Amino acid sequence: QAQEDSSLEGAILIPLDSGSGEEELERVIQAVVDNVHWQMSLDRKTTALKQLQGHIWRTAYAAGHVKGKVFEDVVPAIRKWREAGMKVYIYSSGSIEAQKLLFGYSTEGDILELFDGHFDTTIGPKVESESYRRIAASIGCATNNILFLTDVPREANAAEEADAHVAVVIRPGNAGLTDDEKSYYSLISSFTELFLPSST
Repeated sequence: QAQEDSSLEGAILIPLDSGSGEEELERVIQAVVDNVHWQMSLDRKTTALKQLQGHIWRTAYAAGHVKGKVFEDVVPAIRKWREAGMKVYIYSSGSIEAQKLLFGYSTEGDILELFDGHFDTTIGPKVESESYRRIAASIGCATNNILFLTDVPREANAAEEADAHVAVVIRPGNAGLTDDEKSYYSLISSFTELFLPSST
């Protein structure tokens, strides 16, 4: 990723480890850390950064240091949807591995069995409508039979452009919405507010 980014303004390069001792190793490690901080400061969603996040999370989850926060209304709602014959997928800028860790070590226990599949940015960026078309094709479903839940208006817009239905989720800690966004999108603050038709 650092090589791909080398032409970008402010990019932090990572020197090749020449194997010349502890000092050189420390220099390479510091460059990696600086590069990661640079990517994070730009709120980049690169696959490489998300994979690194997955490696860090795996260690922390397995050691019991962290748990994935799941709001109390989520699991009962998903169970109800699945009982009605609906399928539930995760599409996140977090890697598939990171998703599985979050839901495998959640505050509600291991809830991975609630999901029919996972998608990350390897299928495409969440702000591009083509990504939603690819997901629909992958799961064998028309985009207009998909309801996409997000807290990011740009993602909501991309999903709508692909003819998917959208609801914007308002949760503590999410970025605020403009008045126009609040009036345009269907807003929910709990999954209990969604009344979905049974699957046919």
